[in-house]
Amino acid sequence: MLFNSIEFIIFFPIVVFLYYIIPRKLRCVWLLIASYYFYMSWNAKYAVLILFSTTVTYLSGILIGKGKTIAQKKIVVALSFMSNLAVLGFFKYFDFLIDNINYLFHGFNITVSNPFSFVLPVGISFYTFQALSYTMDVYRGDIEPESNFLRYALFVSFFPQLVAGPIERSGNLLIQVQQVTKEKMFTYEKFVSGLILMAWGMFQKMVIADRLAIFVDSVFADTYRVGTFDGLLGVVAFAFQIYCDFGGYSNIAIGAARVMGFELMENFSAPYLSESISELWRRWHISLSGWFKDYLYIPLGGNRKGKLYKYRNIAITFVVSGLWHGANWTYVIWGGLHAIYQIVGDFTKPYRKAINERLSLNTDAFSYHLGRVLGTFGLHIVSLVFFKASSVKEALKYLLNIFTRWNPWVIFDESLFNYGLDRRETGIIIFALLLLVAADCLRKYKDRTVDAFILEQNYVFRVLVIAFLILYVLVYGEYGITFNSAKFIYFDF
Repeated sequence: MLFNSIEFIIFFPIVVFLYYIIPRKLRCVWLLIASYYFYMSWNAKYAVLILFSTTVTYLSGILIGKGKTIAQKKIVVALSFMSNLAVLGFFKYFDFLIDNINYLFHGFNITVSNPFSFVLPVGISFYTFQALSYTMDVYRGDIEPESNFLRYALFVSFFPQLVAGPIERSGNLLIQVQQVTKEKMFTYEKFVSGLILMAWGMFQKMVIADRLAIFVDSVFADTYRVGTFDGLLGVVAFAFQIYCDFGGYSNIAIGAARVMGFELMENFSAPYLSESISELWRRWHISLSGWFKDYLYIPLGGNRKGKLYKYRNIAITFVVSGLWHGANWTYVIWGGLHAIYQIVGDFTKPYRKAINERLSLNTDAFSYHLGRVLGTFGLHIVSLVFFKASSVKEALKYLLNIFTRWNPWVIFDESLFNYGLDRRETGIIIFALLLLVAADCLRKYKDRTVDAFILEQNYVFRVLVIAFLILYVLVYGEYGITFNSAKFIYFDF
């Protein structure tokens, strides 16, 4: 079930209404039923996979809690990780493995057929990682094993963030689930704040991301014809498309949870105002970045064993992150590029500081910070060419065209309008992007989220802004039976 669908518009109010009027002791059961219905509306049979992951990690937590030695607990953790990752690997990477085997043995006329045919289960990467984090948290002693299966099942399958995150931690969401039957969940402030975040998320998704998708898909459809300026605009548009698509989903998820009294973690925090790649990853997909840091980078040794091991651990973490995003070498290269950015940035830090001092640069100046923001964004969009392209060959050709096919006339001859967005549509998207930049500036420089800023204002202003968001989505949102890009991008991961 998509957030931007009629089904969800009907489903969500019913869930919330019944959630608040039924006895508290039934709330977990009701939300669990609603969560499984939400997922099964896409493909009912794949709910078995969530149930499998839930059961395995639940039993793992119980066994870890009863384990008498470290060795016994480690065995349980290993079995939990192996079984869950085996399911994830089979559904997500089996086709990729077969394709690469056939490529390697192509010269020997050896072909391995794929006996399986299935659709990638929506959200499998997200709920698998969330369940595995619980296993590790129990092993580390960060949280006590959950004895109630229904409460734990709700933690794994909570519908607002089930299929695309944020990837929650047991120390946050599970603790709140445990309080559902004990505490009053409704507050007026949370309810209104949640609705504002949902409206803002719909604005990001339906007005910005889905409109940019038309332009982006048209530009990337024929990699060989693009030049410098349309190529640059295409990948910049994709950067904002994927940000508003995934950021919009996260805001809707956080808002929907907040309407019911739950607080999910922030997943995006003005990432495109970052002044370094490391800062970008502290602001972009925060829940996933934190997961890889806590459960892969630090267990590998982090930065505790010197620079060489630190750089190795960074490389492993980002390559694995690339594979997590998709079974394609383009994602591996995307992750590898970000590893290189991080390593080079860390290695050259003292030299860059020395250059700044030698040139007497004012590092507090607006121009200096703007340059760092633009430089970071430039590196990011280079990597996004690989993220968007269907193959490494297409990505390299796209980048080559940007650097070699100079075509400034496309800015003036209106040929850019041939990519699917006319003058009116372009005006709509430019205005929407200005609002997005303003919201991100508030977030980074004033430490105010959109909902907090609106709620701080006078009543009339609040009503006008909320009404504007709703009307703008209704009038300018991309939707309808002829629209084919409604699915959130990260559903595929």
